[in-house]
Amino acid sequence: MQIDYIDPRSGATFPLDRPRWCGPGEVPLLLTPMPGIGREQIDPAMRSLWRYRAALPLQTDDPISLGEGCTPLIPHIVAGVRVLLKCEWFNPTCSFKDRGASVMLSLLRAQGIHHVLEDSSGNGGTAVSAYAAAGGIAATILTPASTSPAKTVQMRAHGAAVELIPGTRQDTADAAIARSDRVFYASHNWHPFFLHGTKTLAYEIWEDLGFRAPDNIITPCGAGSVVLGCEIGFSELFRSGGIPAMPRIFAAQPANCAPVAAAFMAGADGPVPTAITPTMAEGTAIAHPVRLREVLGTLRETSGGAVALTEADIGAATLDLARSGIYVEPTCAQAAAAFGKLLETGTITPEQTTVLVMTGTGLKATPRIAELLGVAL
Repeated sequence: MQIDYIDPRSGATFPLDRPRWCGPGEVPLLLTPMPGIGREQIDPAMRSLWRYRAALPLQTDDPISLGEGCTPLIPHIVAGVRVLLKCEWFNPTCSFKDRGASVMLSLLRAQGIHHVLEDSSGNGGTAVSAYAAAGGIAATILTPASTSPAKTVQMRAHGAAVELIPGTRQDTADAAIARSDRVFYASHNWHPFFLHGTKTLAYEIWEDLGFRAPDNIITPCGAGSVVLGCEIGFSELFRSGGIPAMPRIFAAQPANCAPVAAAFMAGADGPVPTAITPTMAEGTAIAHPVRLREVLGTLRETSGGAVALTEADIGAATLDLARSGIYVEPTCAQAAAAFGKLLETGTITPEQTTVLVMTGTGLKATPRIAELLGVAL
């Protein structure tokens, strides 16, 4: 089956033999739908996401892998109800973005790319830095000057050239796009290969649950890579007959930067006027998601939804999780805060199987968690 890049809005397709990060006019691309795989096509000898390599759009005999994936799915009590936490901080750079970085950089290297440019508020940049280092690829990372030092230091330690950009997260993205004609722009927010690394979350949750889908998935959402990755993965499983129905997918965002939630609640298919102010959930501080339409489509088509959370909600969830043994960054804690809200409204019920995607470790957000605790560093 031939797989191409596709502009989902016009239907135009482009062959995979040429590396590209966008379509004409800087439109975001996806890949044409893939058929999915069955349990017999999983490679049990691979203790990484590459056990699902048969589901990937390009094959390579030399993937860049650090053992990403195969993260624990553990039962936990949140808001008095049993849920399942998908603990993505067990990935090598301590966030889910290792999945996308491993697949994206492996496939780009196979296409002949040896120097990449990335913009990130933190975790995406650390993942690209690490996997570029492991794969012998040069990396330049642009990141907001306000990014947590724990993340920028990690990028530098992996050998990436790091540039701190004054202003907002959007200013950083704009700076990267302006430079994309000189260095290949391997953006975790733009490149469809990244989403196909993230889709392994769906395959893994399916395998974790004895080859079935949960009722609900709740994830923090900035640009929406987990939302779209889960939609791609579970859609493939649905097409292949691996699951009888899609799980509902819910996006959690900070009210201070909630373009997805605002558009969803307004019933819109595109951006609506939204006030943007700083948030402790820096990993989801994306004011202009490039695939907003597709993210909204996923939330609606799966009968899911979006939740906007106050800074107090996010801070309380961060500390509540920590005091039950789960130390995650505020960005990640939004999934737990949103679960509580969805329970209150009856949108989700206690007997349903709900997975919270725990996207990143609290070790990367020490200054912000110290502020929540009221302690000095």
